[in-house]
Amino acid sequence: MTLGGRYRLATMSGYDAFDANRIKHLEMIQAVIGRLGNDSFLVKGWAVTVAGVFFGFAVNGSDSSLAFASLLPTVVFWGLDTYFLRSERLFRALYDRVRADESAVPAFSMAATGSDFIESLGDAADDVASWLGTFLRPTLAVFYGGIVASALAVALAICLG
Repeated sequence: MTLGGRYRLATMSGYDAFDANRIKHLEMIQAVIGRLGNDSFLVKGWAVTVAGVFFGFAVNGSDSSLAFASLLPTVVFWGLDTYFLRSERLFRALYDRVRADESAVPAFSMAATGSDFIESLGDAADDVASWLGTFLRPTLAVFYGGIVASALAVALAICLG
């Protein structure tokens, strides 16, 4: 089959079974994954901005309590980012199930964060759906741990200076 007379469409084995509905379902899941990734990025930006404002006021007013106060919004942003990352990981698991054409996934199901889907993951649920495991993932722990360490460093510098 030619496309516009210049290119030939090749059918690859393994992809013939992808009907239009399954492709649309995968596109819907991928759109959610993209939005969750974008939301996570925005939360990280807000976390740095809010912590930076607290640090600036702490240094300007020589008040170490403001540096310590930055820990509360940092932990809140960390928790929110954990929610987005956990949801993203669950939607990736749903994507893999739909891609593999497992009959256990109902057509156009988007219930990746529901308890029924999480239970259907079996042993993989411990890794993918764990709140604590996601909270302590290196991508989040290093980022937010760095903000926490910075808050402690600013507070210590104010106390000693």
